[in-house]
Amino acid sequence: MEDKYYSRLIKMMVFVFDFYLISLAFSLAKKLGFDSGIAENQETSFFLIFSLIWVISGFLNEIYNINKFSQYKSIISSILGALLLHFCLLMVVLFATHSYQIDTSFLPFVYLSSATFLLISRIVYKLTWRYFEFSGFDQRKVIIVGATHSGRALYDFFESHDFSKYNFKGFFDDSPDPLIIHRALIKGKFSEVAMFCLKENIDEIYFALPPGNETLLNEISKFADDNFIYLRITPDFGESVSDKYNVFMLDSIPVLTTRKEPLGVALNVWLKRLFDIVFSLTVILTVFPVLFPIIALAIKLDSKGPIFFKQPRQGKKNKLFDCYKFRTMYVGASPVRQATKDDPRITRVGRFLRKTNLDEIPQFINALMGNMSVVGPRPHISSQLEQYGQAIKKYKIRHFVTPGITGYAQVNGFRGETKEVKLMEKRVEYDVTYMENWSLSLDIKIIFLTVWNMIRGEKSAY
Repeated sequence: MEDKYYSRLIKMMVFVFDFYLISLAFSLAKKLGFDSGIAENQETSFFLIFSLIWVISGFLNEIYNINKFSQYKSIISSILGALLLHFCLLMVVLFATHSYQIDTSFLPFVYLSSATFLLISRIVYKLTWRYFEFSGFDQRKVIIVGATHSGRALYDFFESHDFSKYNFKGFFDDSPDPLIIHRALIKGKFSEVAMFCLKENIDEIYFALPPGNETLLNEISKFADDNFIYLRITPDFGESVSDKYNVFMLDSIPVLTTRKEPLGVALNVWLKRLFDIVFSLTVILTVFPVLFPIIALAIKLDSKGPIFFKQPRQGKKNKLFDCYKFRTMYVGASPVRQATKDDPRITRVGRFLRKTNLDEIPQFINALMGNMSVVGPRPHISSQLEQYGQAIKKYKIRHFVTPGITGYAQVNGFRGETKEVKLMEKRVEYDVTYMENWSLSLDIKIIFLTVWNMIRGEKSAY
């Protein structure tokens, strides 16, 4: 509870300070002569709109989920993702309202200075944390009762290179397993816990034995209460529960899940859906009207047949939906099997569309309708589910989430034909990794990589 209190307080302080830094960027822009071009009576309202969009972008990219373990790379990525999303949302608002006339040099300077201020503030934050950690501030002496798998995980946590809040003093167990815990770390038996705690002024005891040791637990609990020592219970479930399991609280009940499920949280699903709607609408209203006439004319001149092509695909929880694409094959060609290199079914225009991913632009309509997402595991045809469902262990897991126009596997080079099962296994591996580590900043990163791959071209795209 104490850590949660400090975490909320720090987040609130960082949140408020970010507002100050953005206002500082605005003031600096004005003082250095970067005229906003906005009428004086509109400057306050524009700043409020700018700040409100920043709040939305910041929370969507989780820039306030920072702690002493946060890596600089992830911090920088989330802030840059927030700035990018902020720019996109601001442009939508400006084009929709036509209320503000802004000088072309003003916004670039504000974004550049805001990014600089925000990144410096995060570096200072991290350095401050590191100072307090290595100065020994709030350091606690701890022991672990139980040389178990759970105890080992705790020890590894306490001894992590960037964590010094806890001063680990030793394990206690009557029959320790040397394969789990090295004997040099064992300080004594269960009967020696009390004496050791009093001698070393221990602050916290971690009870890491499996269920069924209630008598010992009650004895240590009474001793801890009588001597003002905190008792923490981390029950051990042996090898049946490992670090691949995730824990969440259902009221006051700890519940284990077999994997991390960020998209199992209703708020995250809502945020991802909101992003899909905004992004899809932006593409449909800006990119689609420009490219559609050109692509439609090229398809018609190249071969007979419709402009669009739709095919049943497996969606979330294996529900079928019609996936839309620009037609890239000759009419009458069987679309059931995967496209291969130099595939005779593919038209000349179709080959270019596939190479550049432009054939998938109509899928933004699917994303707007809700049967697809902008980012997610690519939807497969039913025959692939039958083919790989039994052969690949985690294949069906990818259908827990809504399929995407682009995905983590695709930007990592696993797209196109899968001649071997191993290639599909790698796709599935990346899809599951995406599901377990989802964030809006990851979605934005994947979108950027997709665009970059479209520009440079991909050998496996055909």
